[in-house]
Amino acid sequence: MPRSRSLQTIAGAIVLCALSGCNAKSDRAPVIGHAYAGPATLNLHKEIDSKSPTVTIVHHGDKLEIVGQRRRWYKVRTAGGTEGWTSDRELLDTAQMQRLRALAAETTGLPSQGVATTFSTLNVHTEPSRQSPSFIQVKEHEKVDVIAHKVAERTAAAEKRELIPPRPKPEKKKGKEKASKIPEPPVPAAPEPPPDWIELSRQGEPKEGEPSQVAAEAPRGPIDDWTLIRTETGQSGWVLTSGLYLAIPDEVAQYAEGHRITSYFSVGRIQDGDERKDIWLWTTSDGLGEDYDFDGYRVFTWSLRHHRYETAYIQRRERGFFPVLAKAGEFSVCLERNDGSRVRKQYVIRDTSVRPAGERPCDKTSEQATEPRNLVSGTAAKEQAPKKSLTDQVKDEAKGLFGK
Repeated sequence: MPRSRSLQTIAGAIVLCALSGCNAKSDRAPVIGHAYAGPATLNLHKEIDSKSPTVTIVHHGDKLEIVGQRRRWYKVRTAGGTEGWTSDRELLDTAQMQRLRALAAETTGLPSQGVATTFSTLNVHTEPSRQSPSFIQVKEHEKVDVIAHKVAERTAAAEKRELIPPRPKPEKKKGKEKASKIPEPPVPAAPEPPPDWIELSRQGEPKEGEPSQVAAEAPRGPIDDWTLIRTETGQSGWVLTSGLYLAIPDEVAQYAEGHRITSYFSVGRIQDGDERKDIWLWTTSDGLGEDYDFDGYRVFTWSLRHHRYETAYIQRRERGFFPVLAKAGEFSVCLERNDGSRVRKQYVIRDTSVRPAGERPCDKTSEQATEPRNLVSGTAAKEQAPKKSLTDQVKDEAKGLFGK
């Protein structure tokens, strides 16, 4: 009897443990989506309130399971099983995370357009939009590489994300359509156009030499000027250009004459006694918000006679685009012609003089090379050759110009 009672006790305990384990597992909310932490550090809160206690902290790129949603707040579960609430602005969907990783890989091989720094902490965004998450910060006086430039509307609608996949719509069963006993009437013939239909179609068009009224009245809201940067750790993202300044030496920067320096390069050196002075190339722009990267470029050489920097070459009133390619003794810039085509002008530096060395078409940037989405399916789509990345295009262009 005592032995049978002990067996019964053990069996009962096993049953209770099994039941309690099953109940605990069933208490966990089902996963309804996946997301990634956007900011460098993200606090998950106990309740739907940014002031509620923090239950745990996750970091940029951590994968999270979505287990609940209340309007713009999501309840997420970490890999360790901790659950907490956060705003949707702090989360990235799978597509955004893939683009961010691709951006870092894409910019790894792109040439720097100069080193920049900041006077205060600067948020780095995943995309050129104030509404996009900020995943890292550039600290005061931290140095970063300038890679690219872009302007975007400040009030542009936020890109739609898919944190929670949409539920499949149930298919409606179609009933059998009853054949009508009365036949449909024949389609009437189309009416003849009026004899002066050509003149009528031209009404409202601007006359030759007059600007289009639609283009003149097109509203343009406030815009933001963004710069794509690369940190010392290799991470890439977008920052507001107004928070950056190029770290070119002051003895050259003083000649900016109110223009904003957008890029700079050392293209040689001159020995002056015990000192070696750089030959500087820079590009400048009148201000922020332009749809090009620079409107002028200038070369400074060191005068052995006056022991100061002097202008060796200057060009203004241009529409220039990154990247500027430069090395010791030569450089090239991509400029837009009046007909909209772009040409890369090459220059060589001999002692303190700058001379043109030819020109060639500019390679298309990633945005220019973008084509409408391919609708070809099947084997025809597979046979299309893969396009070169922007990194490979710039490397090929630099190889063609500099032979390396």
